[in-house]
Amino acid sequence: MNFFLISDNIDTQAGMRLAGIDGAVVHESGEALGALNRAASDETIAIVLMTGKAIELCRERVYEIKMGAARPLIVEIPDRHGTANITKTIKRYVSEAIGIKL
Repeated sequence: MNFFLISDNIDTQAGMRLAGIDGAVVHESGEALGALNRAASDETIAIVLMTGKAIELCRERVYEIKMGAARPLIVEIPDRHGTANITKTIKRYVSEAIGIKL
């Protein structure tokens, strides 16, 4: 099983390539959605790493996969500017999953 990266910048992609992780750089909603759908349909990809900005481009599809699919696991990673707020993201996922605001 493989990792796949969906990033909004080339720097993150270059770093992940050094670790042997392929990926796509996206700047528009259609690009992000296409890359995510390709990764989700590829049986060899188990984990999709996405920067926060890339997730913002296709948030609805990310939620669909996180809440309804067994594979792939989507993991938000900070971008090169370190702007990800993982605590806020986790609270939002839990809140939507169980219907209770935390």
